[in-house]
Amino acid sequence: MISRRLRRIATAAPIALAAALAASRAAAAPSAHGISGRWLMDLERDGTVELTLKRRDGHNNWNSSDDYRVSDFQGLTVPAGAGEVPAKFTLNRDAGAISFEGVMNDAGGSGRFTFEPSAEYLAALSKLGYARPDEDDTFSLAVHDVSRAFLRDLDSLGYHHVSLDDAVAMRIHGADPEFIRELQALGYKDLSTDDLVAMRIHGATPGFIRELKALGYDSLPADDLVAMRIHGATPEFVREMRALGYANLSPDDLVAMRIHDVSPEFVKEMAALGYKSVEADDLVAMKIHGVTPEYARGLQELGYRNVSVDDLVALRIHDVTLDYARKMKARYSDATADDVVSMRIRGRR
Repeated sequence: MISRRLRRIATAAPIALAAALAASRAAAAPSAHGISGRWLMDLERDGTVELTLKRRDGHNNWNSSDDYRVSDFQGLTVPAGAGEVPAKFTLNRDAGAISFEGVMNDAGGSGRFTFEPSAEYLAALSKLGYARPDEDDTFSLAVHDVSRAFLRDLDSLGYHHVSLDDAVAMRIHGADPEFIRELQALGYKDLSTDDLVAMRIHGATPGFIRELKALGYDSLPADDLVAMRIHGATPEFVREMRALGYANLSPDDLVAMRIHDVSPEFVKEMAALGYKSVEADDLVAMKIHGVTPEYARGLQELGYRNVSVDDLVALRIHDVTLDYARKMKARYSDATADDVVSMRIRGRR
């Protein structure tokens, strides 16, 4: 069965993200002239906008891309044709305003941007007990729209005084109040911000949780949900395994089976060779050590019938190939699987 340590690897993503955020701050230290850079905008046919912001400081680079609506920008008008026209518009956030100048056509545009932090926002953060963020942090809070309203919503849901780095990570990955409320309605009331971000990164959505609940997997810990999503232990996989007689697999079993490619096809092939109702741990051990249907079938064709799962695994562990088994069978017609393993261990050729 998979270890708790392995399942906790999934929740390391927010830690890595925090390190990445710190690195981006170091890489994009503001100049003496404030924060500025270049922007690139692509207008999509569905009316959304993909905006990329780029900054450079010496040899260091920073960039961020996200989707917006045209209505998110003040003064943005989409040109009617392919000819470039001057463009000037603003993205007003609670943390400050990002002003854009450049050129655009009906496909998008590019130019330069500048950022002006909001003194009112910074003063409000101080009143809420936050240390004053530097200019670069404030720019990140604006880009990802960590507003006072967002922090208040988190507070009302029990997430008091969330660190600004965590708030940015939550906004980046969509761990928003709506997501939190859905999870709380499903019984997940005490998740950490790391859990929330990891669940969003890996797609452990309320819909996924509801499907598992319908299959009898109720109140699973967040790290189980994340591990199942990472390794593809989907509700469909659960249903496939149940149809083969595996009705009570634990989340650990499901994850281990997916990690080691214990597929429904593998189970069916082994069952056809007489290996029915094999324990989940044994199926995993067979896959780990290379006990394939072809190998088991080859042994049977050589006369090694009714070989137990443990013996199959032992044969593979000790590198008893089909060629070696064939050679030993030709010499010792009554040799058992255990005998062949012993011969291999002793180096008999």
